[in-house]
Amino acid sequence: MHLPLRLPSVPNRLLLVILFGILTSVSSCSFFRLGGTSEYSQELKHIRTLAGFNREFGEPFGIAVWGSDIYVSDGERSKISRIASDGTVSTIAENLNTPSGIAFDVNGDLIVADTGSNTVKRIAADGNVSLLAGVENRRGFADGPVLTALFNGPIGVAVSPDGAVFVADSYNDRIRVIENGNVRTIAGGKRGFADGIGSEVQFDTPLGVTLWHGDRLLVADSGNGRVRVVERDGAVWTLAGNGDGQFRDGTPPTAGFVSPTAIAVDSFQNIYVADGNAIRVTGRRSFPFVETISDNRRGFSDGESIRSRLNRPSGLALNKSGDLIISDSENQVVRIATDHEGGREISSEQKAALRYSPEQFRGLQPARWPYDPPERAREIAGTLGEVRGQIKGEEYDSVWFHNGLDITGGFGETARFVRSETVLDPHAVSNFGSPRELIRMPTLGYIHIRLGRDKADNEFDDDRFQFGRDEKGRLIDLRVPRGARFRAGEAIGTLNALNHVHLIAGRVGTEMNALDALILPGVSDSITPTIEKIKLLDQNWTEIETEKVGNRINLTGNTRVVVRAYDRVDGNSERRRLGVYRLGYQVIRADSLLSDINWTINFDRMPPNGAVKYVYAPGSRSGYTPDTVFDYIVTNRVSGDEFGEGFIDPNSLENGRYTLRVFAADYFGNIASKDLTFEVSR
Repeated sequence: MHLPLRLPSVPNRLLLVILFGILTSVSSCSFFRLGGTSEYSQELKHIRTLAGFNREFGEPFGIAVWGSDIYVSDGERSKISRIASDGTVSTIAENLNTPSGIAFDVNGDLIVADTGSNTVKRIAADGNVSLLAGVENRRGFADGPVLTALFNGPIGVAVSPDGAVFVADSYNDRIRVIENGNVRTIAGGKRGFADGIGSEVQFDTPLGVTLWHGDRLLVADSGNGRVRVVERDGAVWTLAGNGDGQFRDGTPPTAGFVSPTAIAVDSFQNIYVADGNAIRVTGRRSFPFVETISDNRRGFSDGESIRSRLNRPSGLALNKSGDLIISDSENQVVRIATDHEGGREISSEQKAALRYSPEQFRGLQPARWPYDPPERAREIAGTLGEVRGQIKGEEYDSVWFHNGLDITGGFGETARFVRSETVLDPHAVSNFGSPRELIRMPTLGYIHIRLGRDKADNEFDDDRFQFGRDEKGRLIDLRVPRGARFRAGEAIGTLNALNHVHLIAGRVGTEMNALDALILPGVSDSITPTIEKIKLLDQNWTEIETEKVGNRINLTGNTRVVVRAYDRVDGNSERRRLGVYRLGYQVIRADSLLSDINWTINFDRMPPNGAVKYVYAPGSRSGYTPDTVFDYIVTNRVSGDEFGEGFIDPNSLENGRYTLRVFAADYFGNIASKDLTFEVSR
């Protein structure tokens, strides 16, 4: 069944929604089923891990299914892999250049958007790779014969039954088609948002594309936060998303998308969208509604779909059973959403094995400082795990963990890449023009930099930095395309008024302490951390008096221990207070042997921001505040993803006098301790 639509000419948006409701209602009915073999549409109640347990992937991105096999593009390793029905992973093509979207044509050849080379390629069944369209390693825009046409970071591809190849030419903001030996633009050309037809249409970094209801093309218009429909004649209309960038379920005009990246359609024409860190779907109800079937928070967990977490899902495809196959890019695995058996729930040990240890991370490439000369040590102004903002009372909503290493420099000084890396995130740049302007590379992030320009905002002569301007010629945004390669030591940009590089070490979601992950040349610390005071508080946060001379502290109930401490490193000024690397404590009875130190708070890896209230007591503050106070709740436990509340329980101790000894350690092995005496008597 083919229901004709010409919505760009219909001014009434309500009519659009009504007609979309008709489409989705009809497509959900088995009597009017639009192709496919399933007798019903799955609810996909579970998400599990399908492949990648042994680091077979660097950055799984595009997904396509042929028979019982699943094909995956790997942007980091520039290859195409196949997952067989028994779960084994093999390589079918190599030496590509940041491949992204993939799709099969009717002959079983795999069409690949080879983003880094700015081309579209074809991979035959025997693994032979040939150029389909574009000029190798030449970025630009030109329609015409396939071997002279130019693309700018193409990311999405889809193939129609008649052999036409549709391409999301992402950084040209166009939808194009390859057919009859030529490339032509169907719609788009100017970055922005506008429905309409042909060149009057505007997209903002379109990514995933797929066919829907015959010859219509669905587009994940990532920068506009919308799902768009492109008719074969170039007419474009908005199917879902209001463009406000807020994550929200609802009817198509009211639903909010963060950054739709990938899109797929099942046999009932239900539409699945990878949006930010979530999977969304529309078409499964009797009326049009966008709903979320996974958690929308970044993470890595299997199980019930709505509680499962992903990390930048970038590719979607349906298999013949109606299961949704997901490339979970930052988690470096392929997942499956299903009602059937398939995949398995990943264990905490398996997740830990997928993450690089600091030693492995250091071994990837040698370290250098983000300035020239590369070996000259600089002052450290902030470390991972420090609280940012000020905790007032019990209000924690406006504070967060510092997730990197602040390295001081001078205003306007050139910042440089610490490692050679290729951009993988299609939206690697964010916060343009703000003090927190940043670029996120696969293993490192750089913040507080005027990217691609000098201190006077003059652009570098470097086409990897693609700036946007308003009608008056003023810079308004910047994109650094997926596939752009940078070598260690090349210029990123110049320091803004905050006068430091905020350097993030580790992949998004698995950040590590950069002091450990990089070991920058010449950095040292011979200064022991300082413990200023110890506070005892009861379970209700009422302080227990410890300061009175001769006061005998008698603990009767659950007791919190709060330690005010800070660290310094060699070369830092005395006023510079840094967070400590780890903290712990011992409870020692006078006639007992020393027990091992109970190290409770560790900053070897980035904790989730939900753990801030488990690390820092009210009154803690740093960052843009006039002074720095780190009050650590040392009886709580925080390490990596794990955190929880803890106390000294006097009911578990025999009567008598005890010494409470607290410890604060830096990364370099310097340990400070401080004692406080208390009694237990019942």
